[in-house]
Amino acid sequence: MMSRSEGKADLLAAVMPILEHLAAHPGATAASLASTFPLDSDLLRAVREKVVAGLEAGWLTPREAGGVKFGRVAKTSAESMGYTIDAVDMNGPGPGHTHPEGEVDLCFALTNGARFDGHPEGWVVYGAGSWHVPTVTDGRMAILYFLPNGAIRFEPRPG
Repeated sequence: MMSRSEGKADLLAAVMPILEHLAAHPGATAASLASTFPLDSDLLRAVREKVVAGLEAGWLTPREAGGVKFGRVAKTSAESMGYTIDAVDMNGPGPGHTHPEGEVDLCFALTNGARFDGHPEGWVVYGAGSWHVPTVTDGRMAILYFLPNGAIRFEPRPG
């Protein structure tokens, strides 16, 4: 079994093509990401396997608050191409927050039919300045959040 640090390093290496793409295409949309990195691609199948293995081993989402399990894969650094990568395992609502620089979400359904903010598994992208209460319905999902410069503010809906 991999240690937490080995697992995180392995997952970070697996998502490196995604990070490189995001760094080169800061305005990437869910549609463009789905076209470049489809769920049935070898890359995303490998990422899903690593995410599920990390959940099962307990190192990916070691903390819990309000029924949401979470953990950090990488802090903002040159190695992470300027992104913080967080992971959650959820089956309901999480805390409301604002994305000062946007948020890119890679969602894996852990139960058939699970949806994230109304979207099936796959890519969900929120623009700079957007706010939401992240919510998984109809099951359980594992989500990797890619945050430019780690920018996020947990807060009630502004204004």
